[in-house]
Amino acid sequence: MSEKEQHLWSDVLKRRLASAKKDARSDEEIKAEETELFAKYYSEWKGGGDNHKSFNNVPRFYYKLPAEDEVLLQKLREESRAVFLQRKSRELLDNEELQSLWFLLDKHQVPPLSGEEAMISYEAYLHVREKAGPKCRKFFTARVYAKLLNNDPYGRISIMHFFNYVMRKVWLHQTRIGLSLYDVAGQGYLRESDLENYILELIPTLPQLDGLEKSFYSFYVCTAVRKFFFFLDPLRTGKIKIQDILACSFLDDLLELRDEELSKESQESNWFSAPSALRVYGQYLNLDKDHNGMLSKEELSRYGTATLTSVFLDRVFQECLTYDGEMDYKTYLDFVLALENRKEPAALQYIFKLLDIEDRGHLNVFSLNYFFRAIQEQIKIHGQEPVSFQDVKDEIFDMVKPKDPYKITLQDLVNSCQGDTVTSILIDLNGFWTYENREVLVANDNDSIGAAELIDA
Repeated sequence: MSEKEQHLWSDVLKRRLASAKKDARSDEEIKAEETELFAKYYSEWKGGGDNHKSFNNVPRFYYKLPAEDEVLLQKLREESRAVFLQRKSRELLDNEELQSLWFLLDKHQVPPLSGEEAMISYEAYLHVREKAGPKCRKFFTARVYAKLLNNDPYGRISIMHFFNYVMRKVWLHQTRIGLSLYDVAGQGYLRESDLENYILELIPTLPQLDGLEKSFYSFYVCTAVRKFFFFLDPLRTGKIKIQDILACSFLDDLLELRDEELSKESQESNWFSAPSALRVYGQYLNLDKDHNGMLSKEELSRYGTATLTSVFLDRVFQECLTYDGEMDYKTYLDFVLALENRKEPAALQYIFKLLDIEDRGHLNVFSLNYFFRAIQEQIKIHGQEPVSFQDVKDEIFDMVKPKDPYKITLQDLVNSCQGDTVTSILIDLNGFWTYENREVLVANDNDSIGAAELIDA
């Protein structure tokens, strides 16, 4: 562009600007108009607005529960829920239908075998889907087939793996319906009394519990229910979602007692087995020296190896529910579950609350020193060489590696995977000595293994 043309353009622009009519409105008015126009055009483009037809057809999404005095409405709700659960139950595969499905899958297996497992291709899978009937079709999806693929060179899946998947799904739905029958409120959760009724009525169906006397049933039910609520109700709301019960392994452990040939080792490691329940209750009775059905601090101090510190036990009786300063069986069960499962987040939450003496949501040097002093006192009583708190404190912070170098939160303990070690160091003399002599213990274990191998050779 030449200098002359550039000059002409600048003149034209100046004249246009000079002749333009100035807007007499204030900035606030201009902004209000812009907002109004934006809302108008945005509603039109998105199909909104109060006059849109969808606003007249919003489906009802909240149904108020009937009050206690509305007997008729409560009965209607119970009957409708019962009919609904019956309908859902009829939609499940029964034993004959599962057996027919297995024969059908076996008939359509596609060679060659993969090891010893029969396999089925996707074409045969779809063919079985058409023959299996309407109840089975929901299991024969492309997504299920893709999930069960396992590097087969012919793109097939294991018939056994697919059948186990179907069996597991059917079992989950059956259990879901069974638990829902005890959901009095119909809100998808069980209260403590609901779960107690479920387990009480389940006992006669578990052969491994045949030896239990009926007088012990109430204690067994209490023992079993506490595990569910300790781990699945961390906020202590008094109710558990049925979905959470199905998602955890506790129900599997409980129903494992249907196996009449369950090994002794499996029974001992299963909290719900008769030997385990009798062990826990027997320990409680042995601790109760005055036979009043409750445990005092002095009685509880003999728990396990009798090496829990008095400071820690003081905190237990300060924070946990007691009756005239004594602990009942239910509170004792929470205590046992916490100490026997120190690696679990729920157990760490229980112990952390006791260690957090200032109720600040974190442990600082003062908190650690407060509890470790009791360990040092026990060390002196046993005539052992004293241990420096500074060394222990540094080791704890090195193990946990908290986000804040001066504070340890519950989440820090969980994330570090060292929560069980840290809590044992602070509350239990035996736990502290196990940690302090860990290298010696490992060396002894290695020597024992070497000696055993030499003897075998």
